[in-house]
Amino acid sequence: MSLTTAHSVVAPSANSKRIAGAIVVGYALISIVPLLWIFATSFKTPPDSIAYPPKIVFQPSLEGYCNLFTTRTRQTPEYINALGPATGLCDETVRKRNMVIAGPSNFLPRFVNSLIIAFGSTFCAVFLGTLSAYGFSRFKVPLADDLLFFILSTRFMPPIAVAIPIYLMYRELGLSDTELGMILLYTAVNVSLAVWLLKGFIDEIPREYEEAAMIDGYTRLQAFWRTVLPQATTGIAATAIFCLIFAWNEYAFAALLTSGTAQTAPPFIPTIIGEGGQDWPAVAAGTTIFLVPILVFTILLRKQLLRGITFGAVRK
Repeated sequence: MSLTTAHSVVAPSANSKRIAGAIVVGYALISIVPLLWIFATSFKTPPDSIAYPPKIVFQPSLEGYCNLFTTRTRQTPEYINALGPATGLCDETVRKRNMVIAGPSNFLPRFVNSLIIAFGSTFCAVFLGTLSAYGFSRFKVPLADDLLFFILSTRFMPPIAVAIPIYLMYRELGLSDTELGMILLYTAVNVSLAVWLLKGFIDEIPREYEEAAMIDGYTRLQAFWRTVLPQATTGIAATAIFCLIFAWNEYAFAALLTSGTAQTAPPFIPTIIGEGGQDWPAVAAGTTIFLVPILVFTILLRKQLLRGITFGAVRK
């Protein structure tokens, strides 16, 4: 006769739910305050941005965005009056400070570099990580545990520890200040994370699906493409978000290895200088725009991200 032990699940009380909800809401508010402050600063004038005490209520201005996308020179009032009427909002804004627009700034090329390098390295890392994770999950790889630990150990050390060797190697190979060099570097850093995350997802996919596909005449590659890959989409999306966040926000290597052609937005934004010092509205405007792509990408894949985080958490 077998004895069955019944475990009763105690539902959380109403007070516990309220406390948990209050903690979550409080944490969300604390986390979003810096972002709201940056967004508000982007619409301030330079004097308002450094006013003390800080101004909560102010007259909105697009001067920060105009300064972000343009370079300006100071001219005499006579010279400005001789130019005729202003040709646009930014032109009118800078003329109020006795300046004229001399040309576009370098922000847009740096922003494009960030898009190319971050999304390019994310694609490469996820592609290589998916293939490697599938190999570790489905085949008997000699010393698989040791290899997986070695792959993970590449993320143990801080990036600055290998910055100088990488700088010297890139200088010899001609990869310094190139988009290809940054894509390769970020791919090498992210591929270890991709392998470990994706292996857990692929392990959860039953092998019987592939075996049934191969019995029907599919090759191993076709079975992987038609049965494994569609079911691993959730894990791939979650992994892509984590890899993209690292590549998008990375500063140390970008500041060390790029300075002109391939410079990304993170090391460029802090160097925006206005009259008399840092142009904080322009810095805040650049930061606000810089947040948009990663925010949109995460929102589009939010369902896959939530499923990916909780994948395999509840099992029978």
